[in-house]
Amino acid sequence: MKLRYDKKADAIYILISDNPYSYGKDLDEERRIDFDIDGNPIGVELLCVSTGIITDDLPFRAEIERILGDKGIKVYA
Repeated sequence: MKLRYDKKADAIYILISDNPYSYGKDLDEERRIDFDIDGNPIGVELLCVSTGIITDDLPFRAEIERILGDKGIKVYA
């Protein structure tokens, strides 16, 4: 997993796979999951990260929580 953090935008993108993008699904206004053609998650976009992130319904939740914790982002499980 690769993480891109844009402090100015208060956003994080976590790249899970290099597979081509097919479609995305918004979980809410601050969380989106991108998928490949086979329905496998390839990325997670998280907005307003300075206020903390709810990790319910995220793929690879434990790994994402660890990555966020390493960056000092508060996690709400």
